[in-house]
Amino acid sequence: MSKELVFGHQNPDTDAIVAAKAYSYLQNQLGYDTEAVALGEPNAETAYVLNHFDEPTPRVVTTVKPEVDAVMLVDHNEFQQSVSDIESVQVTHVVDHHRIANFNTDQPLEYRAEPVGCTSTILTNMFAEKDVKIPVKLAGLMMSAIISDTLLLKSPTTTDKDKEALRALAQIADVDYKSYGIEMLKAGTNVDAKSDQELIDADAKSFDINGKNVRIDQINVVDFEDVLKRQSSIMTAMNNEAQSEGYDLFLVLVTDILNSNSKMIVVGEPTAAVEKAFAAKLTDNVMDLPGVVSRKKQVVPQLTDALN
Repeated sequence: MSKELVFGHQNPDTDAIVAAKAYSYLQNQLGYDTEAVALGEPNAETAYVLNHFDEPTPRVVTTVKPEVDAVMLVDHNEFQQSVSDIESVQVTHVVDHHRIANFNTDQPLEYRAEPVGCTSTILTNMFAEKDVKIPVKLAGLMMSAIISDTLLLKSPTTTDKDKEALRALAQIADVDYKSYGIEMLKAGTNVDAKSDQELIDADAKSFDINGKNVRIDQINVVDFEDVLKRQSSIMTAMNNEAQSEGYDLFLVLVTDILNSNSKMIVVGEPTAAVEKAFAAKLTDNVMDLPGVVSRKKQVVPQLTDALN
């Protein structure tokens, strides 16, 4: 059996990197030859998680065709979020919890998608289904991914499956997930150490919405002013990237992880559609979004409706 690479989306978050590691481990136990890789360096939160559990950082790849003919995707399916030469290889497996868009294959494949808060939740259940034991360290990593994607179970994307998986993984890892989770989330909020470009790219995803090229970034903070004090220079970076990459809209969702509220910085057009999507007004390119914390559930669907 030929080797396959397993990876999550570009600008990987904790779930993208951990899910790749977890799915690669599971598939190897089932007889496949796989390696977990990443499509970018770990962010500060993920680096904290890897360091905490003494887990090596996966190697970063920009192309896959020179190495393999087939790949497995986790935590994404849209080709614009994947490796640059994704259309040159066969996708044999996908495990994801996002919408399915801009995705097609020439060959049949194994596709597992569930409307849950985290890919690692799906994988937790897949381990049980395959009767494969989750190692202690891997349980800690997967627990961390669920904490990250659900903001410690506060996100509206959180389901009962996420809660059950988190508790089960925390028990295997022997970790108090509540106290650990707060420290882990805080570790990812040191925005002062990042340049404007790093901030707008760190957790950004591209979406094709009714013919509009929309870029949506999310920055977690414990104080909105950490980002808003740099709004002018951040908007300059957003405008420059929008022009160079052809984005019609570039949105930066700044999320207060402790109080579960967000503010959104908007550049591009049509801003009227953004105001319609959230029934709110922009003031100096910033919109208040109380209670909004999830890009997947509280931003993309609303924008899609408004742009359609």
